[in-house]
Amino acid sequence: MGRAGRTTRAGRGAVDPEQMIAEARKAFFVVFAFLAIVWLVQLANSADHYALSRDHGVVSGDLSTLPDILSAPFLHWSWAHIESNSGPLFVFGFLAAYRGVARFLGLSLLVAVTSGLTVWLFENGGVDTVGASSLIFGYFGYVVVRGLFDRHLIDTLIGVVMAASFAYMLTVTVPGTPGVSWLGHLGGLVGGLLGAWLFRDRHPRNTATPTPPTPPGTPAPRTAQPPTPDSPRADLHKELGDLGLLQAGVERRTGRRDADRRGSGRRFGGYRTLAPLSSPYDRCPE
Repeated sequence: MGRAGRTTRAGRGAVDPEQMIAEARKAFFVVFAFLAIVWLVQLANSADHYALSRDHGVVSGDLSTLPDILSAPFLHWSWAHIESNSGPLFVFGFLAAYRGVARFLGLSLLVAVTSGLTVWLFENGGVDTVGASSLIFGYFGYVVVRGLFDRHLIDTLIGVVMAASFAYMLTVTVPGTPGVSWLGHLGGLVGGLLGAWLFRDRHPRNTATPTPPTPPGTPAPRTAQPPTPDSPRADLHKELGDLGLLQAGVERRTGRRDADRRGSGRRFGGYRTLAPLSSPYDRCPE
């Protein structure tokens, strides 16, 4: 249920801290389960001397391997290969999923297709290409630009931090690193950028929930005036409101003013203050 005075997105309900925590919890378990599946596949693959990687890798120009673009991200060539991918896969996967698991699954499918097709079309023939790094680059690209398309301040800041911290990853999206499919990385990155646009938030913003009627005789609460939709601070107020920070600040300021009024019943010189005359010390001298 939405709270009075909070902003909503049509068809999606109010965005409040409780809902964000629930989505983050769901994203954590989904990405954890996804990573567990990758490791279980690695156990079976290693036990069979990596026959799965040889049989289900993507080979450029080979029509029989075209369906394998969906299975290649689950396969690896060694334990060192999967270990180097697991950390970034979990971090970027979680950041890509915490705004919605359904959107995350659609993004994963899109990135697997764009990366696999890039390898299938442009990679040198006779090379089996596998690995989850294509998904990592897709999630990275998605997280970096998602906030710009969704106009979310928090997501934009996350994107800036991730871009500044992991910009070095882009060095393996160009030729020059032996044993690395830079085409797979580049295709995954393009898929992530495309997914940020395709899966952007299309719902209108700044739509307020109706406020319940105030009983007769109840003083109207003091609330901060929201900025107009054209104000440059509108998105900031929206994000702070979603996190429950803006309303809390209003309540604290209002409580401070009320406390000041209650504490104003003191004598200053010989004049009467604004407090009720319930004590003889508050009366003006005769």
